[in-house]
Amino acid sequence: MRSLRGYRKRRGGILMAQINMVQSLNKSIDLLMANDERVVVMGEDVGKDGGVFRVTDNLLSKYGEERVIDTPLNELGIVGMATGMAMYGMKPIAEVQFQDYIFPAFDQIVNNAAKIRYRTGGRFNVPLIIRTPYGGGVKGGLYHSQSGESYFVHTAGLIVVTPSNPYDARGLLVAAYKKNDPVIFLEPKRLYRASRAEVPDELFEVEIGKASRLREGDDVSIITYGSMVPVVMSTVERNGVNAEVLDLRTLLPMDIEAIIGTAKKTGRVVIVHEAPKTLGVGAEISALLAEKAIDSLLAPVMRVTGYDTPFPYTHEDLYIPNEKRIMGAIHRVLAY
Repeated sequence: MRSLRGYRKRRGGILMAQINMVQSLNKSIDLLMANDERVVVMGEDVGKDGGVFRVTDNLLSKYGEERVIDTPLNELGIVGMATGMAMYGMKPIAEVQFQDYIFPAFDQIVNNAAKIRYRTGGRFNVPLIIRTPYGGGVKGGLYHSQSGESYFVHTAGLIVVTPSNPYDARGLLVAAYKKNDPVIFLEPKRLYRASRAEVPDELFEVEIGKASRLREGDDVSIITYGSMVPVVMSTVERNGVNAEVLDLRTLLPMDIEAIIGTAKKTGRVVIVHEAPKTLGVGAEISALLAEKAIDSLLAPVMRVTGYDTPFPYTHEDLYIPNEKRIMGAIHRVLAY
């Protein structure tokens, strides 16, 4: 069987590549750097080693040490320096090796980067992308597997996105590059090399703030994002569920219209995410539905999530939502 690695074909006159998420992100950053000298990459081991997951592989040899910057092991310094560069006209793409390591930079993100445009009355913007792998599925244990998106969704001034496939990874990264506000770009590490998809060999945008309806259905709506998208899709297809599946793609701003629309269509909603349940994104969606779609709901909103515990070293399959738990929630809302 012919290998798909590097395979390209034309579709509608556009050259397409069959690539995984790491390759899509790498090519996206490469194209952005080639087209705009203001784009710089910075972070721990992003240069010589190409990043811990090799997303920035080979960029140092193409663009040099002034644009691909290996930083000290100091997340506070990485984000602080990137914020200052962005304020003065650069377009930095900063990498934090694991989302678990982002907390030393939390003050710079929420008190500086997120608030500078507001506190200066628009005199300064911070067009900064902070890329970081998040979530479990790679046996990383409690310090390499956290899903902390709610910390950032709670912060006005930030944009928070998370792709679930190679196509959206490029489109969302390009859209983030065009924003004048800081973007937390959460990359589900378990999906980095999990699958391949056709991605155009050029820059294109996927609209930030717009969810993707991956599957039409009438009986139940499943709202999810990031690493849980393939799990949800596999579950409903294997079990023949007449489900509508919504991939949020953007967590801040959230596509409220799409959320309310699918809830009113089916009357039954299951929310699936890997992060802990308490004050997770699912809690916000549940509140939105209670405020704006309560008369259309035929059953309580169900959440299938990670647990309110540290992420375990072993038994990841028990912590991360799986087919059994998702089907249990689906059966409960259908039987209500």
